[in-house]
Amino acid sequence: MRLFRTIFPLLACIAMAMPCHMKAQVISSLNEQNTKIAEPQKETPKKQTQFAPKGEQKVHIDTTTVYYAYLDSAQNCINKKDWSNAEDFIRKSIKSEPGNPNNSLLISNLATIQRYQGKLEESIKNYTLAIDMTPNAITLLNNRASVYIEADQIDKAIDDYKRILVIEPDNEEARYNIGMLQLEKNDFKEADHQFEEILRYHPGSILSSEGKAFLYKAAGNYAKAVSHFSEVIKAKPSVSLLANRADCYLMLKKLNEAADDIHSAIQITPDDGFLYILRAKLKKMRYENDEAQKDIQLAIDHGVDPTLAKQLLK
Repeated sequence: MRLFRTIFPLLACIAMAMPCHMKAQVISSLNEQNTKIAEPQKETPKKQTQFAPKGEQKVHIDTTTVYYAYLDSAQNCINKKDWSNAEDFIRKSIKSEPGNPNNSLLISNLATIQRYQGKLEESIKNYTLAIDMTPNAITLLNNRASVYIEADQIDKAIDDYKRILVIEPDNEEARYNIGMLQLEKNDFKEADHQFEEILRYHPGSILSSEGKAFLYKAAGNYAKAVSHFSEVIKAKPSVSLLANRADCYLMLKKLNEAADDIHSAIQITPDDGFLYILRAKLKKMRYENDEAQKDIQLAIDHGVDPTLAKQLLK
């Protein structure tokens, strides 16, 4: 099941500002570090750079300070995927100017880097610190929700998406994600409610149709699922959607249509082992058992666990 997960852009990050009425908070601890941070000395800036993303306040950043130099070093490490040193430089940047209003963004970047390394609990802690500083930052709530999903803390992820809806009730992606997570919990009624609410705010929404497609597939209404998948594929084709529609076609015993979708998907991503599982199912339904076994082996060769491959074929 594909969720629309937003990853906060690293260090290009500095673009999103705190609301102007909020005071900068001094960060006294990051993760397990407990360091008393001195207030930064006031300096007359030599050069100012302004960032003004759509819908946000302008942020003034002095590009001549140590603070910015550490950010530049962190970005260089990020470009090299040197995550450990990137973390170190971000922490040094924060420590150099603990009152800088952009620190919530740096902490969120620290969380993102930790997420890339699989440090999910540390990532959640730092996203939470950043959110405490900028409680209405939708991007940060989205990011923490996506880490909660990775950490299998689904209810907390749903809570974050609901917080987004309090701030922005017409947020299409948040409603879609809630709906998809409710599907994982088998709460079809709530999932359907969220997809319908998307339509109330955004008539003709493709995201609503996509959610409905997965809902109908989960409920076993494969004909309606195919109809919705087809609508979405026409607007934005993808391997995931083609594979899901093919699976529905198999359940409806429309083998030629399934074969077309599977072929199209494999042409796009020939290294996706699960597509060979689908093709094995197709061949088994056509009583081509030897060919089905070959596709099972192809699936395994492309990374599907052998035990799982055999279970999926059943």
